[in-house]
Amino acid sequence: MTSPPSDARAERLTAVLTAQFAPALLRIQNDSSRHEGHSGAGPGGQSHYSVLMVSCSFRSQNRVARSRAVHDAVAAEFGEPEAGGLHALALTLRTPEEHAAIAARS
Repeated sequence: MTSPPSDARAERLTAVLTAQFAPALLRIQNDSSRHEGHSGAGPGGQSHYSVLMVSCSFRSQNRVARSRAVHDAVAAEFGEPEAGGLHALALTLRTPEEHAAIAARS
């Protein structure tokens, strides 16, 4: 039985985001396979990611400030796609209260 290939970028994102934001919930999804052949789809299948993160640290921040804080935290991952850099990061960033309210509506 073979194990799935390592997703080193997801592991690094998890480590950085956990250390910086102490999330109550963190889900990182590699969306790179859906972007194969598109501009920005780099080699190795680690160019496009979606992040759902719920953290108390977002309580005093608006959406733009949250996004900037996350982008600052993971800035080292971005770069030229041809060189294996991160091209796209879709962010869903919530406080625990916001997340609970959304879950209650579902």
